[in-house]
Amino acid sequence: MDLPELAPYRTMRRQTPHRREGIFVAEGPKVVERMLASSFGVSSLLITENWLDSLKPFLERRPEDIPVYVAPKALLNEMTGYHLFQGVLAIGRIPEPVPLEDILRKASEPFLLVAAEELASAENMGVLVRNCAAFGVQALIAGETCVSPFLRRAVRNSMGAIFKLPIIESSRLAETLRDLTRQGIECVAAHPHAEQTLLPDSDLTRSCCIVLGSEGYGLSAEVLEQCNRAVAIPMANDIDSLNVGNAGAVFLYEIFRQRRTKEAKQER
Repeated sequence: MDLPELAPYRTMRRQTPHRREGIFVAEGPKVVERMLASSFGVSSLLITENWLDSLKPFLERRPEDIPVYVAPKALLNEMTGYHLFQGVLAIGRIPEPVPLEDILRKASEPFLLVAAEELASAENMGVLVRNCAAFGVQALIAGETCVSPFLRRAVRNSMGAIFKLPIIESSRLAETLRDLTRQGIECVAAHPHAEQTLLPDSDLTRSCCIVLGSEGYGLSAEVLEQCNRAVAIPMANDIDSLNVGNAGAVFLYEIFRQRRTKEAKQER
């Protein structure tokens, strides 16, 4: 348990050292399998013996040798300080950041991006990542006030979708949105507390970036100022907001629907 190689598992509650080292924790068999099947670097696995056979094919397909540490679940719980339901952990390496310009250069138009501000919940961030990957978002821009998409609970809640989605961690979200506007990408605030139009009445078939804020306060004035327009989801019973993961799913499905309908019409 005192091996230096196991230090990242012993410090799972302390995120600062992990960020400094450029590593993150993946938890659960599906998430770990998807990381092993991705291009992400993997430092090691820590598992109970019953997972060896099912993970072996994924390990054999990797180009590098990955150390696998095996222990009883009680020992894993003691080492990590958590009750591990399934007994599968891995240490992944955060990839080098890719400039947004490079991502857009390789992507097809119309572009679809999502930006987030002040997301404090790792679970919500993970759900948003999963939604973005499901609906073909080309990059998720996490603002400086957001939790990292590479937190353990965020990676877990993404169900491994984070291995398919380019992540941009912006140090100045307002400036990033300003740059997108200069490039002809419309920044659309998902915001119910401003002059806005309703989602079904909004044309979102052109290149755009959907900007999502916290459930409690929405978007800051600085970020809202950089958005070209605000759009709201119509709701009943005096409810004015949804969980950010749910709101993101509604927006992205509507964009998917609009663009698919437009493509179908153009093919006729």
